[in-house]
Formats: sequence, structure tokens, C-alpha cells
Amino acid sequence: MEKAYKLEFTNEQTDGLCVNCCGCSRTEPLHSFGPALKPHFLIHYVLSGKGKFSVQNQEYNLEAGSGFLIEPGELAFYQADEKEPWTYVWVGFSGSRAAEYMAKIGLSGKHPVFCAGRQDALYACVRNMMEHNTSSIANDLRRNGELAVFLSLIASETPAKEADDADKANIYVQKAIGFIQSNYCNPIKVTDVADFVCVNRSYLYTLFERSIGMPPQKFLSAYRITKAAELLQTTDIPIESIALSCGYNDALVFTKAFKQVKGISPSLYRKELKSGGGRHDKEQLLQIEAFIRRIGSEEEHKI
Repeated sequence: MEKAYKLEFTNEQTDGLCVNCCGCSRTEPLHSFGPALKPHFLIHYVLSGKGKFSVQNQEYNLEAGSGFLIEPGELAFYQADEKEPWTYVWVGFSGSRAAEYMAKIGLSGKHPVFCAGRQDALYACVRNMMEHNTSSIANDLRRNGELAVFLSLIASETPAKEADDADKANIYVQKAIGFIQSNYCNPIKVTDVADFVCVNRSYLYTLFERSIGMPPQKFLSAYRITKAAELLQTTDIPIESIALSCGYNDALVFTKAFKQVKGISPSLYRKELKSGGGRHDKEQLLQIEAFIRRIGSEEEHKI
């Protein structure tokens, strides 16, 4: 037997992460569940006591401060200790990025167990999920936000999977490119990119040169000019507005940067496009985007 408080939610969301169920349980000695499977990801975190968890023909002995992951469709079994039965919280979740996040944290059917010392914070996340238990949009957002915090606490104390030097370099470049894609419209510098991926500027320079054959500053500038060229081709908004939209606070600096890449000013570039010229430039316009899509596709296949 067990004394449990649990909630289940009907989620039709497919984006990101969403909570399917959550709860807290104080079990009796030798209370067990399974072997059974779940249709979503399920994480249990042990607050006190002991127990065992079995999956993929492996058995793990767990105690307070540890937890385990059950993947969707994975046959699993867990049981409380006879003398020190455990108390735990659990969260079931799904979403288009759930598998990606579990892979990045390093949790899977082959590596389902983790240790995390933030017991009070992890319990608070689940408690807040249970307190926001209606189907209103406000509570949906709160629960899913608490789920993100819950996973971030686990990730912060879970050692990342070891990767060789080449894989580490690719990861840094991927993160840097993603940061540039999301922030090119802001006046960011290469130092901001390096700070985001937690490496120094000179090392980031070396990684970009090895990986894509150009320094990060040139890539950032080329990406901004690519987006600016798209706006020049598809809109009639003023040059000054395009400059601001692509991370340039000064229109003159933008014009100079544009001429360095395209060979002509933004205004002349727009005129040539409207007159039917600039076909070669239109083709060049897509090259950097195609490269970024290829880089992103390679990373998805790795995950």
C-alpha cells in the first residue's frame, strides 16, 4: 500500500515540454509497481528511505537524493525497501523536445539513474505543480514552467556525458550558431557569443575556423547581412529600420558592412532586385541559410 497524492492532466500540446501527471507518495514496506509501462516520460525522485528500480534487465538500489527515469513504452519495476520504505515525488511529461532534453541531460533507458542534492527545491517544484491544478492557461503555463525548473535542477547536478574533442567542438559551434540565429537582431558581439557557450573568444575563433572555415565575427556579420538582404528583397521598410532589425544601431555602419559583403549599398541592392537584376545575389542570399539548416540537421541526427 501507499499514501499518495497525485494529479493527472489531459494535454494536447505537442510543442516543448508539458506535464502529464505529478504526485508525491509515502509507501509501505515492499510496496511495488510493475512491471508496467507508461506512454510518457516519468521521473521519480527519492526524498527519503530506500528502494530498488529495475529496467532493461538491470537493477539499481536507490536512496534519498537519487532518482530514476522511465522512458515511454519502457517496461519497468520499482519497489520500496522492507525496513526503510521510500517517499518520493514524480513527474510525468511529454512534448516535442522531451526526448532531446533527456538526451542532453544524459538520462536514458541505459542510463536511467541520477543523483541530485536539491531535495527542497525539487520537492517545491512538484508541490507547485500540484497547487496549480486546473486546466486554465495560467496554470498550464505555471505547471510547465515548474517542469522546466525541475529538469534544470536535475541537469545542473547530473554530470554531462563525456564526448571526444571533435564532438565537444561541434557542440560549442552549434550552440554559438543557435545563439546568433536567435540574437542577430540585437547589438551582440562575439564576446557575448563566447560567454553564452562558456569558452573564451580566442578558442571560439579556433573552433569556427576549423568547423566552418571562417571566424565567428565574419559569420555573425554574414548572417546579419543575409537577413538584411531578405528584408530588402521582400519588404519596403526603410534602410534605417532594416539596420535596427539586424543588430545595427547606426545606419551608416550597416551600409558600410553591407557594401563589404555585397559590393553595393543597401539602397542600390534593393533597386537592382526590383529591376530584375541581382539574380546572382539572390542565389548567394540562400547559401548561408542552407549551411545553417545543414548544420542543424546534422545535430538533430546526432541526438
